[in-house]
Amino acid sequence: MHAHPANRRGWPVSAAEASVRAARASAAIDGADVDLPAEGPVSDPMTAGSLRVAESIGMLLGTWQRAPLQALARLHLLAAADLVPAERADLLGRPRADPSVSARLDLLATLVTGGTSVPGPVLVSIVHGELLTLSAFGTADGIVARAAARLTAIGTGLDPKGLGVPEVAHLRRLSEYRAAALGFASGEPGGIAAWIKHCCAAIEAGAREGKSIAEAQG
Repeated sequence: MHAHPANRRGWPVSAAEASVRAARASAAIDGADVDLPAEGPVSDPMTAGSLRVAESIGMLLGTWQRAPLQALARLHLLAAADLVPAERADLLGRPRADPSVSARLDLLATLVTGGTSVPGPVLVSIVHGELLTLSAFGTADGIVARAAARLTAIGTGLDPKGLGVPEVAHLRRLSEYRAAALGFASGEPGGIAAWIKHCCAAIEAGAREGKSIAEAQG
């Protein structure tokens, strides 16, 4: 994918298309209407939030690598801005006040900032699964989890330019995705292994999706 001639010439074009596809697929996973108007604002609040998150990935990469919790707060603010009533806007970017949630987020931040030597695909899977499990914010948690997984893939060098679209693979195998996420949440070794296997397969399928984007560029 990264070695494709179109990506060697102008990978930002492919990355931009991959980002939009990822955003739409991520929103669709959570039931959003992802049809984009030819012009004017996006009407579906979850899709609009997912697109805002996608636009922020490049700017948030450095923050994610040194202060993941700060990046998560920003991701949630962007994702849920149209989902939270104005009178509760102070909840944007603030995880639930639960000691167990705080402890697990702190542990996750330690892993992201270098506290583990596991391969990139495994870390991507853990970040994704843990954030889905915690539902730390109460709104748009799936959007945030998949964006954090994308940041992790870029930051670990697994997909340094963000050309893959594993989100499309998760959407195409939605029942499996949901079942595997529940398996991860159970904490059972078999469930965790099945989740990692699902995510690795989605990463591979996402690379094929990314290659098709490059091929369409000519």
